[in-house]
Order: sequence, then C-alpha cells, then structure tokens
Amino acid sequence: MTYDELINEAVILGLTVREKPFYAYNGRIKGCKIAIRKDIPTLREKACVLAEEIGHYLINSGDILDQGKTENRKQELKARLWAYDKQIGLLGIISAYNTGCRNLFEMAEHLDVTEDFLTEALESYRRKYGEYTSVDNYIVYFEPSFGVLELYQQA
Repeated sequence: MTYDELINEAVILGLTVREKPFYAYNGRIKGCKIAIRKDIPTLREKACVLAEEIGHYLINSGDILDQGKTENRKQELKARLWAYDKQIGLLGIISAYNTGCRNLFEMAEHLDVTEDFLTEALESYRRKYGEYTSVDNYIVYFEPSFGVLELYQQA
C-alpha cells in the first residue's frame, strides 16, 4: 500500500498520523497517535514505517521502548511481521513474479517498498517457512536462493 493509502487506513482505524522532526526514531505510536519522522526522504520508506506503526497499534500493548526486555523485542517483531505481510506478503511476491520482476530492485518497485524492507521481509519469511512454502499453484523458495516456481497441472 502507498503512504497515502496507509494514512487512510489509519484514519479508518481511528488513528491520527502526523509527521514530526524526530532524531532517534523513524516512527512512534502512543495511544491513537502515530508520528512519522518528517525528513524520511521517500514516501515509499514512510509507508514501510507507517505500516509497522499500524502493526504496533493492532498487535501490541503498552510501552515497548525498552528493547532490552525479551517481551518487548517479541512485540516489536510481531508488529514488523504484520507490516511485512501488509506491504508484501506471499501473494505480493507471486504478483511481482507474474509481473516479470526478476530482481529485488524490480520487486521492491512493484510492491512499492524499499529494497531493505523487502530484503528483511524475505529473511523473515525464510525463518518462518524454511526452504520454501507453497501458495495455490506456486512454490516460493527462500533457500538455497530466492525464487518462485509456478506449478502447471496436466489436463
């Protein structure tokens, strides 16, 4: 989803999104207010940050700023996983394949995410699914290298 689409989704959820001059964070959420660092250079990167903050709203509870605590790190990871699924997901990977994307740059462009966000998502999916997973008539491989295979059924 684009940054504007995510802002609209946040509004539907009852959230307020504002851009602020942060120095240490790209995004923060407190209650029903999300702040995104104003000087993030691209809307694509802002969308990745906003998706994670919406994930925090939907999944987490309480103050998780102290990342020294195991439970807080787990909640941070859950919000990030939600953002990966929201912005990419296995169906997004398959869509990129069907569109003809053949490298991470093209996939990131197609999915409207940053290459770093896509790379982190693929690594997360590799940890979650292992070597590969299947969706409908596709196999998405994460090891030994990333790829998508479409399975054809004989008539």
